[in-house]
Amino acid sequence: MTENLLQQINNPTDLRQLDEAQLPQLAQELRDFIIDIVATKEGHLGASLGVVELTIALHYVFNTPEDLLIWDVGHQAYGHKILTGRRENFHTNRQLNGISGFPKRSESIYDAFGVGHSSTSISAALGMAIASNLKGNFEKQHIAVIGDASIASGMAFEGLNHAGVTDANLLVILNDNAIGIDPSVGALKNYLTAVKEGKNPKQNNMIKSLNFDYSGPIDGNDIVTVLQELKRLKNIKGPKFLHIITTKGKGLQQAEDNQVQYHAPGKFDAITGKIHSKSEENLPSKYQDVFGLTLLDLATINEKIIGITPAMPSGSSLKFMMDAFPKRAFDVGIAEQHAVTLAAGMATQGMVVFCNIYSTFLQRAYDQVIHDVALQNLPVIFCLDRAGLVGEDGATHHGVFDLAYLRCIPNMIVYSPLNEIALRNILYTAQLGLNHPIAIRYPRGRGQIADWKSRGFGTYKKIEIGEANCLKKGTKVAVLSNGTIGNNVSLAIAKVQHPDAIAHYDFAFVKPLDEKLLHAIFNSFESIITIEDGVIKGGFGTAIVEFSAQNTYISKIINLGIPDEFIDHGTAEELQRYCKIDIESLVTIFSSY
Repeated sequence: MTENLLQQINNPTDLRQLDEAQLPQLAQELRDFIIDIVATKEGHLGASLGVVELTIALHYVFNTPEDLLIWDVGHQAYGHKILTGRRENFHTNRQLNGISGFPKRSESIYDAFGVGHSSTSISAALGMAIASNLKGNFEKQHIAVIGDASIASGMAFEGLNHAGVTDANLLVILNDNAIGIDPSVGALKNYLTAVKEGKNPKQNNMIKSLNFDYSGPIDGNDIVTVLQELKRLKNIKGPKFLHIITTKGKGLQQAEDNQVQYHAPGKFDAITGKIHSKSEENLPSKYQDVFGLTLLDLATINEKIIGITPAMPSGSSLKFMMDAFPKRAFDVGIAEQHAVTLAAGMATQGMVVFCNIYSTFLQRAYDQVIHDVALQNLPVIFCLDRAGLVGEDGATHHGVFDLAYLRCIPNMIVYSPLNEIALRNILYTAQLGLNHPIAIRYPRGRGQIADWKSRGFGTYKKIEIGEANCLKKGTKVAVLSNGTIGNNVSLAIAKVQHPDAIAHYDFAFVKPLDEKLLHAIFNSFESIITIEDGVIKGGFGTAIVEFSAQNTYISKIINLGIPDEFIDHGTAEELQRYCKIDIESLVTIFSSY
């Protein structure tokens, strides 16, 4: 029986003891190991399978961690983690108190830079390379591995533009597999396709024109070829660019054939690759699908409706509209800044623009939200998917800052629906025409109402802007909730011994606040509890405290939400428990009244 090489490797120093002839066997073992673990523990699969050969070659040729290696985004870094001392605990990937699903500086000396959002690797690696030069170290290698979807983002171009006029010892490796989470889009994708197919004239090379020593494209899944080229590039100074072609999902046929689904497939059979089917019968829909299907319905009626997403047509469910109205729905690639200002431009021409961006990714376009939309008071409709605690993706992806960073912007309406019906109705209300931009935030995962479609799908109710609702009357304490976390409140109240003591109000609008109702609440209750699935500092609860102070009320206020720290990964339920906004924690708090 052939000895298992992977089990002997605890770090890249062990890897470098192998003969090159053994590396194809190691590649197969590493690929099998990733498949076996992700099949049962879940996670990002296709990206890491595609770069197994590259991962081994990088750690074999370069002297990591002395040489610095940065993985853009980090979906593709599972093999890197396994080869750098985390094989034995890789099964804890993305679990509470386990290893992160992304490279993380505090986790390993081999993780040179923390990542999660796209297109940061070139700038970070360039910064390290310039620092090395300033310290007199001209031998140190600095490597950024970036995908073809990520390199189309503006920040990547900014990094390339700067690097090209330096003598920094930088190697940019373009991992070109023609797909991010969804297929890559845009003119750059077409250019890269022409390069791969030999249809682009050699002298017409945009990377060379930026002053990079360009090589490729080469087969990134051929380890011998990759090793040979990396050894050559190791001895070349200055900015270098290697174009490799890989297959996302390499080694698992289903993952190669269905790259979108196998980006993060959930549990599957490690041998056959078949995804374990989950019965969705009688389950509520995902909020993203409520958005996608409702927008499609509204777009059928209102020809001015436009849909925009930066590289998340499947994840946002804008794909429903893209399929039905391809000329009115746009995937602009990983380009959040462009998406926001594109929406602003369309809004000036009277279009009704739904700009769907994950909450965590709207952070990347904050200036555009302020300068291009709110300052001009353009009625762009921001739909912020994955708001609140997203679970296993962890600190880089939680959408917990949006209430705080949007509430302070003049002209901005901020709304968090309690459930699917409220989401449908605010989408309907927004497309009727608003005098201001609006941000509508809703969480990852499933809603509350299994039969939301049959509850009058296609018929809508206009929501009054700034109006809050009393969900339950009470005598001692008023609980003010924002968004879907209010469902935890309702379930917790039902479990306490004296539910009559607790009143519950749904403050879906964080801005404008329902001040008339707030005056009535502060005049009626000595104790008030606010709860949100966003950061406490600057969020919904802070808005209530500000209102109280401005009106010299003396009611005691308790703010519940996300504490002033970055929350790590775990299930959404585990993280809610940590933040004390889960049902059982609320039962304990409410029982004291």
